[in-house]
Amino acid sequence: MSLKKNSLWSFFSSVKLTITLLALIVLVFIAATFLPAYEVFQTFTKQLSPGAAKVFLFLQLSDLYHSPLFYFLMTLLSLNLIICSINRFPALWKQYKAPHFPEPAGIFDSLPQSQIITGNKEISKIKPIVASCLKKNYGSSKEADTERGYLFYAERGRLSLFGVYIVHLSILVMIAGAIIGSIFGLTADINIKEGESVNVATLSKGNGIHKLDFSVRCDKFIVEFYEDGTPKTYRSDLSFIKNGQVERQGTLLVNHPISFDGFRFYQYSYGAAPDIKAIVTYTTAGKKGGSMALAAGDTFDLPGSKARGFVLRVEENIMQRGPAIKLRIISPKKDIQFWVFQQLDQLIAMNPNLLTEVPMFNPGLFTPFVFSIDRIEQHYYTGLHLVRDPGVPLVALGGLLMIAGMIIVFLMSYQRFWVRMKQEGAKISISIAGWSNRNNQQLQNKIDYLCRRIKEEIKA
Repeated sequence: MSLKKNSLWSFFSSVKLTITLLALIVLVFIAATFLPAYEVFQTFTKQLSPGAAKVFLFLQLSDLYHSPLFYFLMTLLSLNLIICSINRFPALWKQYKAPHFPEPAGIFDSLPQSQIITGNKEISKIKPIVASCLKKNYGSSKEADTERGYLFYAERGRLSLFGVYIVHLSILVMIAGAIIGSIFGLTADINIKEGESVNVATLSKGNGIHKLDFSVRCDKFIVEFYEDGTPKTYRSDLSFIKNGQVERQGTLLVNHPISFDGFRFYQYSYGAAPDIKAIVTYTTAGKKGGSMALAAGDTFDLPGSKARGFVLRVEENIMQRGPAIKLRIISPKKDIQFWVFQQLDQLIAMNPNLLTEVPMFNPGLFTPFVFSIDRIEQHYYTGLHLVRDPGVPLVALGGLLMIAGMIIVFLMSYQRFWVRMKQEGAKISISIAGWSNRNNQQLQNKIDYLCRRIKEEIKA
């Protein structure tokens, strides 16, 4: 049992496992970028056998960030980091608790002459000088009288020993944020017509609907086009209503999201609402008649007759001939269908025989009524994409911890300094030595600076 436990522990504490997992995670990220969309996978799995389709659905290859494979790799990486950290801790703790005195064996052996200072002053006068120099550079120092001389000790950056743990913690926090966001987050879409309020969103990837704790109202939607007809810009003026009160209003633009109640709303798309209405006017025997707002499927009665009208189609731009409406008029004597074009005069100017060649284009086909279109009322809907990711704060915290950990690991080091004063006849020998867990050149620069300061203070 002990052997199995040790083997399992060694497996999870292996650096090779870390490298392998990181490589696999990168491959998952690449695959998630290039694999087909959910709809393509749905079509593909319908062509497979039931068993193969179940495997594909279980692996969730169309959504790897929510797949068992992703959770499995994240769990393995977390265990690997935790066990590696536990393995490394005793050695780091030993360094952290290393005694100040006595100094490490041999640390004053073979010192360069530049790190040995000689003077004629008494030790009692030099002690305050050394203590003052150490205090100015390192905040405080410790001292002891040993068999080999009087010893001072100072250190800097002891907590930097644990910088790697901050890096490990940052990765674990980001993994936790990613998993929490994957499990408890959601993405959905909403289509809202101008003036309409909606409190239900359609979940992505065919996962049903989600009822919101608030309503979103589109107060105004504006779309502008270039001369070639491509959209130039579109925006939505939104109101967010909760408990019957408007709690926030804002303008939503592409790449300028709005946040509310834990959701981020993005301007995703837009489209024409199906309920296009035509404002139709008519004359009776040359006299001005009425005006009606008609949509496809509407019916109306013509005054002074037993005729009933039916709206068959309403088109914003039919065959590049502009707005038009197709009507059917039924009376005891007639049952006819014809088109009413808003730009009929322009069409006749292009083809003077149009009404003779195509009688259905004659808006006065049902005498004595003549119909015309005043305008088309086209309403758009705005397409909103909303995202809720409760793991974002953890990922952000993990990123900050990562930056702090990297600064500590690469820019800070644990430095220890010993200054030994030894009486050698009538002279005093001052030896300065140090140790660092990394960046020895920086350590040497600090030792050289400390030597210069002590020399200057002694000569002063």
